[in-house]
Amino acid sequence: MERRRSRSCPRSSPAWRNLQPSVKAGLLAKLREYKSDLNNVKSELKRISAPNARQATREELLEAGMADTLAVSTDQRGRLMMTTERLNQSTDRIKESRRTMLETEELGVSILQDLHQQRQSLLHAHTTLHGVDDNIGKSKKILAAMSKRMDRNKWIIGGIITALVLAILIILYFKLAH
Repeated sequence: MERRRSRSCPRSSPAWRNLQPSVKAGLLAKLREYKSDLNNVKSELKRISAPNARQATREELLEAGMADTLAVSTDQRGRLMMTTERLNQSTDRIKESRRTMLETEELGVSILQDLHQQRQSLLHAHTTLHGVDDNIGKSKKILAAMSKRMDRNKWIIGGIITALVLAILIILYFKLAH
C-alpha cells in the first residue's frame, strides 16, 4: 500500500505526455479495464475470505451433505482458477503496456538526440556560410581593385605606345624630310 502512494501518476511522466492522443486513449482504456478487473478480483477475494462467508459456506456444506461438498469445492476452485487466470492476464497486459511505453520513450529519446545532432550540423553550416560570405565580399573588393589597376595600366600602356608611335613618326619625318 505504501509503495502505491510513493509512485507518481503515469500521466505525469514525460513519456506519457509525448504519446499520440489515439495511443494514449487506448492505453487509458486498457488501464481502466485492468483496474476494474483488479477491483473485481479483490472484492471476490474479500467475499471468499470473509469470516461470515466461510461460516455460511461451511454450514451450507454440512447441510447439503457430502455429495454437495465436492461440487461446491470444485465450483470454488473453478472460480478461484478463473479469477487467478484473469489476474494473470491483467498482469500480462500491464507488463505489455509498460514495455510498449518504455519502447516509445526510448524512441522519443533517440529522435530527440537525432534532432540535436541535426541542429548542431545546421548551426555549424550556418557559421561556415557566414565565413564564406565574408571571404567572397573581400574577394570581390580585391577583384574590383585589380580591374581598376588593369584599366589604368591599359591606358598608360596605350599612352606610351601612342607616344612611341608619334616619336617614330616624327623621327621618320625629319629623316625623310632632310
